[in-house]
Amino acid sequence: MHKIIFIGLLFLFLGSNSVFPQQKTDAPLKAKDTLKSIDIDPLTPAKAAFYSAVLPGLGQAYNKKYWKIPVVYGAIGTSLYYYIDSNKKYHQYRDAYKRRLEGFTDDEFDYLDKTRLISAQKFYQRNRDLSALFVVGFYVLNIIDANVDAALIQFNVNENLSLRPDVYMNDVTLKANVGLTFNYNF
Repeated sequence: MHKIIFIGLLFLFLGSNSVFPQQKTDAPLKAKDTLKSIDIDPLTPAKAAFYSAVLPGLGQAYNKKYWKIPVVYGAIGTSLYYYIDSNKKYHQYRDAYKRRLEGFTDDEFDYLDKTRLISAQKFYQRNRDLSALFVVGFYVLNIIDANVDAALIQFNVNENLSLRPDVYMNDVTLKANVGLTFNYNF
């Protein structure tokens, strides 16, 4: 019993703020002393976006997110490969169809009739256009990613600001409610 009281008093003694007062200094505290000093450059997101626009992946390197560079080149490169491949096949079927209209039957697609050549042209033309759209989309996404990532690097993540899920009882219905708690400590 005496051990429990002793441990309780020890925790009370060690956990109390009034037992160990902080030393008072005459010098005023600077912002550098109280918070971690972070230099904020408002042009950093614009620089990262510009670098990514000039050369895809360069903005990610500027942000020191090197693991994103292969993802950027993989997405743009794969889309570009499918664009080139579909464009080549579209021109093959188109040239074969033009030769058929001129009366020649000695093309590489002699087993296909004219309607099949037309449908193959439309198929590869649609794939080519979609691939071009994906190339442009991934290029723009690369620029946006570099810009947002550079802006978020400078974002102040502070222990005093928290957002967390919370379960609380409704006083009227006595049912559990789920919500988010937003706390800011001064």
